[in-house]
Amino acid sequence: MERLSKTVLRYAQSQPEGAPVLAKGLLHLGSRAAVDQVLSRLVRRGALLRAGRGVYVLPVESRFGRRSPSVEKTVEGLAAARGERIANSGAMAAYVLGLTTQVPVKRVFLTSGPSRTLTLGRERIELRHAPPWQLVLAGRRAGEAVRALAWLGRDRAGAAAGVVRQLFSEEERRELGSVSAQMPGWLAGPVSAAAHG
Repeated sequence: MERLSKTVLRYAQSQPEGAPVLAKGLLHLGSRAAVDQVLSRLVRRGALLRAGRGVYVLPVESRFGRRSPSVEKTVEGLAAARGERIANSGAMAAYVLGLTTQVPVKRVFLTSGPSRTLTLGRERIELRHAPPWQLVLAGRRAGEAVRALAWLGRDRAGAAAGVVRQLFSEEERRELGSVSAQMPGWLAGPVSAAAHG
C-alpha cells in the first residue's frame, strides 16, 4: 500500500498546478477500494487536498507555505480531464467585461457536466450545469459577452450590446456574430447587435 501511495503522489507531483488527480484515472494502479484508501490517506497526511467527490489536487508549496492551487487552473484542468466545457458565470463575465461593477461574491462556473461543488482550501466553487448555448466559445471573450448579456437579462441586454460592440475588435465581433443563431430568441437580437451594430 505504501508503494501505491508513493506512485500516486509522484503522479500528482508530475502534473501542472491545479491538474486534478481523479480516482477513476488511477484504476490502472489498483482496485477502486485500494485507490480510494490511498487517496484518503494522502489527504489525511496533507499531501493532497480533496476538492470534491473523486477529485483531488496537490497543494502548492511557496515561500509563504502551502496553499491551494488557483481556482482557474483547477477548473481548466477538470474541464480537460473530464471532457467538459466550463466557463465563467454570466455575473463574472459581466464584471470582467466592465458591464457591471458588482463583484460576484461566490465563484460560479457554468459546465456541460453535472452540477457540483468543489472546495479548494476555504473557497467553495460551484459548477452549475448549463445549456449548450450558454457555453459557446468557452474561454473566449466573445463567449464571455454571450454569458454577460444573458445574465443581464431581457431588459438590460440591448443597452449593453452597444457597449460590447465598442469594446470588441472586428475579429471578436465576427466571432460573436457566428454564434447568434444558437441563442434563444430574446438574446439573439442583442448578440447580433453587439456583433453587427
